[in-house]
Amino acid sequence: MVQINEAEGLSNEGKSKSSSVPKLENAKWVQEGTTVAGGKRWGTGLGDLNFPSGIDVDDDETVYIADYSNNRVVEWKKGATTGKVVAGDGDPRNRVDRLRHPKDVIYDKATDSFIIADEGNRRVIRCPRQTDLSIQTLIPGVDPSDLAIDNDGNIYVCDHEAHEVKRYKQGETVGTIVAGGKGKGVHLNQLSHPTCIFVDKDHSVYVSDWGNHRVVKWEKNSREGILIAGGDGYSRDPMALADPFGVFVDESDTVYAVDWKKHRVVCWPKGDTQGSVIVGEGKDGNGSNQFYHPMDIAFDRQGNLYISDYANHRIQKFHRNTNNIQ
Repeated sequence: MVQINEAEGLSNEGKSKSSSVPKLENAKWVQEGTTVAGGKRWGTGLGDLNFPSGIDVDDDETVYIADYSNNRVVEWKKGATTGKVVAGDGDPRNRVDRLRHPKDVIYDKATDSFIIADEGNRRVIRCPRQTDLSIQTLIPGVDPSDLAIDNDGNIYVCDHEAHEVKRYKQGETVGTIVAGGKGKGVHLNQLSHPTCIFVDKDHSVYVSDWGNHRVVKWEKNSREGILIAGGDGYSRDPMALADPFGVFVDESDTVYAVDWKKHRVVCWPKGDTQGSVIVGEGKDGNGSNQFYHPMDIAFDRQGNLYISDYANHRIQKFHRNTNNIQ
């Protein structure tokens, strides 16, 4: 596989997206979350967020946020009370030098730039920090709801409207289908409005299959997915998924998913079909352990958990319970 080099795209060494997460097997998190960005009301100021979507966490616990309705990407340093705009300027016009409803962001430390799912402009771009005029369109003509990078530097795009996930090598604008691609449907070779993805070290792709209320795993070169969790629609089972978004897989193959409609985060250790709630009360609210349609999930290098709390316009951090560290 072709690796994207520092001059032309995202370098393998520089990618973030929770790349330095420790082993999380049997981990627990303190149930009282802390707001580390934004607040309970939407706004356009530097202390506000407006429906935050995708997030990325750097090794120093800086959080990068796709501030969806503010048409920008913002950076919040650890302990900061306000953010800093690092891409976009809030201008919603359909212009090539502006962001329009960014849905996800990945920070490339090696080049100090961002790979952004610029959903409103139907493209994936690379944007140097605070240099909108240098925006480079990497992948045009897609409806990107989420991004991922594998350990070879290939970019994966979750296309919400095409019901598929594609892998793009350096310079490619067509890409290769790695999940879905058979139209909208309920079969294991199909997806229905997928929202988020995660790519593991073996290049397997985990997909939050939103319309089918399930998480599926597509192994490299497979023709259909493997059901990991959910898939029962709006089941009466209290552990059934409802409109899943962010997904993450740790080194022990535990799968974490953001349960958007049930306002919680659920995990499934390898081989577990039942799952368990790790944070969230299962009802909407703005308390310290409540969410209002959470969207994305990330971890820092200490194993602390970050959630983009979409309709509460904030990012919540849940500290890992250090008494539980093995």
